[in-house]
Amino acid sequence: MTDRRAWSQPGAVSLNAVLGVHRRGKGDPAYRVAQDGSIWRAVHTPEGPGTITVARAADGVAARAWGPGAEWLLRGAPDLTGASDEPEGLDKLADAADDRVVRRLIAGAPGLRIGRTGLVWETLVATIMEQKVVGTEAYRGWRYLLTRYGEPAPGPVPADMRVPPPREVWRDITESDWHRSGLEPVRMRTIRAAAAVDVEGKADALGGLRGVGPWTAAHVRARALGDADAVPVGDYHTPSVVGTALSGHRVDDAGMLDLLEPYRGHRYRLIRLCEIVGGMPERRGPRMSVRDYRAF
Repeated sequence: MTDRRAWSQPGAVSLNAVLGVHRRGKGDPAYRVAQDGSIWRAVHTPEGPGTITVARAADGVAARAWGPGAEWLLRGAPDLTGASDEPEGLDKLADAADDRVVRRLIAGAPGLRIGRTGLVWETLVATIMEQKVVGTEAYRGWRYLLTRYGEPAPGPVPADMRVPPPREVWRDITESDWHRSGLEPVRMRTIRAAAAVDVEGKADALGGLRGVGPWTAAHVRARALGDADAVPVGDYHTPSVVGTALSGHRVDDAGMLDLLEPYRGHRYRLIRLCEIVGGMPERRGPRMSVRDYRAF
């Protein structure tokens, strides 16, 4: 099945900035950026596997989709690109505070919107893999398990694109394949425990799951639900990024929360602006090492 949808989305829209948070490394089997700038995602929807491609159009954004999940994907396509987001709320707060720093950040990324996938489970699995590890380690495991257990993405896509497996498949992945993925055993146990619960529509209760803390829950809320105020407390880099961008020096979690407090309601949006416009601060210590549990 293939279908199309187009919608008007006023103002600048940067698809890379909006959708890039769903990309799990350059070799993500479920995500591609085409030469023409369109973005392709393979997704397991409540109606089955599907592939969606999103591109800028003359008067907004257009999408096409394939597979049993095509209709579901197209229904949610405007929300995926942040069509219902309200970024002007941050502008008003910055104006009220006469905050030149935040105004500069806003001006530096005019196409940023906070979109939502509507898929809590998909986001939860990938985020659990990223807990307390460097991205390379998490992305390697994601790539291996999707290649091993995901089905080929429908549509005119590269042969190596894969649809992330559904919840019941994640629950049944063998311990040997978890080991081959290179992820530490605690990630396997956390994902297996979460797979015993139907988490769709229950993002507010994620903190009650074993191994799922505020950092994980915040990333799920931001990506799956479009929560523009979600703050991932406990991140290795985020306080430094936010502190450097907003105050010129590194801060800890408490300092980050203080800096973000005047922008409550848009704190995740401001974090993303700090990441995109402010960039990473200069490193002053050793990098986190990439571990490989396949060697243990």
